[in-house]
Amino acid sequence: MLVKLAISADDYQESKSIVRCELPPVNYSAAVDLRRPGGEVVEGNWMASSRRAAKWGKVVYEAILDWNTVVVLAKGLNLKPRREVDPAEFRCHFSLSNNLSREESFVFTTEATAAAQEVVRCLLPRSIRKNNTALAEGIRVTVSRVEDSSASQALPSVAKVYNPKSHGMRGEGEGKYELCACTMLWNQASVLKEWVMYHSWLGVERWFIYDNNSDDGLQDVADELNTRNHNVSRHVWPWIKAQEAGFSHCALRAKYECKWVGFFDVDEFFYFPRYSGQTPLPGQNSLRAMVSNYTDSPTIAEVRTMCHSFGPSGLTEPPKQGVTVGYTCRLQAPERHKSFVRPDLLDMTLLNIVHHFKLREGYKSTNVAEGTAVINHYKYQVWDTFKAKFFRRVSTYVTNWQDDHNKGSKDRAPGLGTEAVEPPDWRLRFCEVWDTGLKDFVLGSFADVATGLLPWERSSSSSARRR
Repeated sequence: MLVKLAISADDYQESKSIVRCELPPVNYSAAVDLRRPGGEVVEGNWMASSRRAAKWGKVVYEAILDWNTVVVLAKGLNLKPRREVDPAEFRCHFSLSNNLSREESFVFTTEATAAAQEVVRCLLPRSIRKNNTALAEGIRVTVSRVEDSSASQALPSVAKVYNPKSHGMRGEGEGKYELCACTMLWNQASVLKEWVMYHSWLGVERWFIYDNNSDDGLQDVADELNTRNHNVSRHVWPWIKAQEAGFSHCALRAKYECKWVGFFDVDEFFYFPRYSGQTPLPGQNSLRAMVSNYTDSPTIAEVRTMCHSFGPSGLTEPPKQGVTVGYTCRLQAPERHKSFVRPDLLDMTLLNIVHHFKLREGYKSTNVAEGTAVINHYKYQVWDTFKAKFFRRVSTYVTNWQDDHNKGSKDRAPGLGTEAVEPPDWRLRFCEVWDTGLKDFVLGSFADVATGLLPWERSSSSSARRR
């Protein structure tokens, strides 16, 4: 038996933990268990009970309760992106046992009602639907195709039903937040404070941070932000190349807490250019006010905003005052868009292309005029920051940059190959228009009049001393 120390451990969904371990040498089997110092097997550990680790390419990894259905997230279905499939092809199987090695422990089977990408939505077992759907929490679930509809042919599963209504809800009578934000990140703790503090000022009230295996102290940053009343929750999301499914998961969590939720990255900052020059500066909560104009709309369920992509702007080191101040040169033409959606009006499939969702029938999106609001996307930063993109792309359907195919993808940086080699002129690239609008606004509105420091440059202890 080979014994290795764990690399790291994280709390996961209240009572569970994620433990990361090194892969064994090739001559070892995939059997695995967890032991405490001294050799004691961890009680209740699914690996210890099954002694066989599920392979990542074929496994049910998450399940989340949504009224009288459960939304199951799975690898190995091999469904194509951007399209629905016939849900009649699938069944869900429910178990009251923790023993993954016993197929007969799956005692309930139900029909699927929607399916797309890595998501299958199934009815809860009838006995649970008739009594109390909250009783589904903690039940293990898996998926099979109809042609292999017995539980013995179902995908291996590490997923137990999670009930978002029982975790982190607002108090009775408080109502929903008007505006929330969700993002997924890896090792970007250094920029999280700027992103949260800036957008909190614009009106974001609740933050869902999906942590995709960071090891840079992200929880400490989240804790500091919460001492400043920013309402940040870090959700451990260990699953590799599962961003679309992660955003589906986040949308389901947000629908019980938020009227609107934005899906955008920590290098993307909303900006109101119509307020530049001699016109009035935007007040606090301007972003919240913009989307809340559509809260009572009978047809609008998504608000889309165009992005401007900024380059290194001549810099060779990360800007000390943050990206909004440091990067000031961008491409002329806007690229793509990012969205705020009403999470209770999304299609039952939860089909999404990373940053926007398919809406329920009868609802549509609206585009914000570029002269009213844009997103400054600090996409091409200094090389030491940018090269991290070569490690792995988080989207299920986006090719990793090291792979020698799909080189024409818009996700890739123009002119780069498959290796993280800095071009000699990198600091000068992607610079067609000098744009200091957001920099000027940030320095004029957020800098401390005595020290010149921006809020994200100050520690919580120094802020406390100032108060």
